[in-house]
Amino acid sequence: MSIVNPGKGYSRDSRYITTRITADGRDGFPVEPGRYRLVVSRACPWAHRAVITRRLLGLEKALPMAVAGPTHDKRSWTFDLDPGGRDPVLGIERLQEAFLARDPDYDRGITVPAIVDVPSGAVVTNDYAQITLDMSLEWAAYHRDGAPELYPAALRPEIDAVGEEIYRDVNDGVYRTGFAKSQEAYEEAYERLFARLDRLSERLEDSRYLVGDTITEADIRLFTSLVRFDAVYHGHFKCNRQKLTEMPVLWAYARDLYQTPGFGDTVDFDHIKKHFYVVHSHINPTGIVPAGPDPSGWLEPHGREALGGRPFGDGTPPEPPSAAETVPSQRVPS
Repeated sequence: MSIVNPGKGYSRDSRYITTRITADGRDGFPVEPGRYRLVVSRACPWAHRAVITRRLLGLEKALPMAVAGPTHDKRSWTFDLDPGGRDPVLGIERLQEAFLARDPDYDRGITVPAIVDVPSGAVVTNDYAQITLDMSLEWAAYHRDGAPELYPAALRPEIDAVGEEIYRDVNDGVYRTGFAKSQEAYEEAYERLFARLDRLSERLEDSRYLVGDTITEADIRLFTSLVRFDAVYHGHFKCNRQKLTEMPVLWAYARDLYQTPGFGDTVDFDHIKKHFYVVHSHINPTGIVPAGPDPSGWLEPHGREALGGRPFGDGTPPEPPSAAETVPSQRVPS
């Protein structure tokens, strides 16, 4: 949910439901395979983090996933991709129904990712930042064999520090740029965004990953913004000093991750573009969804292997996604 003040800047409404699903059930919701349903949209960068993390850790069976359509109205995300327009497990048409089942007077954002308790039909949490950390820490008993450590204890302070900079200046920064209601607010967010991207480029010039020599939570947080940059943020949000493809280090880094199992195979450019260009009618009143850019460049060689690093550390890549979870635009015709 966001707040845009006329003539001023943009402020994200961060009043999330912070109940946690934990191994010991201290918040009343113990980790139980099959009990919960992760609701996402493939369009949403915040939900995309959870999709990638779930894939890398192999939690598909323990934490089943519902995919909402790429667009929504003021009421909430809808399950228009499912037969009859209802999620087949929760039996609801709108994610809003699960939030109201938790609190009939709920007046905050209906956001994804959200985890729903299937027996009660109520949302447990939509605290996107904690959701992925808890997938790593609290759901460890159900990780696949060979699952990577995405949030290793020794690196957590650095991951948290880098992640906070990425959130403030990049993840949220593109929205503060795109939703600015004054030239001053726009230029401030724009400058902070590209200053941070420049510093990240310097950090990654001689290091394959952001923290340590393996993929961590920090890389996931940056990737979901980079993969949307040229398709959406550059034009739609006026983040146009350069395209990602014109920033050599970040473009190679993003391609490296895209070509890593669990990253590119979760990307749906069709959903991404449809969401931003249709839902943000105040920015794009015509509702026209651009045909480009050509995504084939994401598969070009990146050369980042020369920097060393081990994507999964002592672990292994995840298996290819199941047929049910393969991104529609990436399905091979039978």
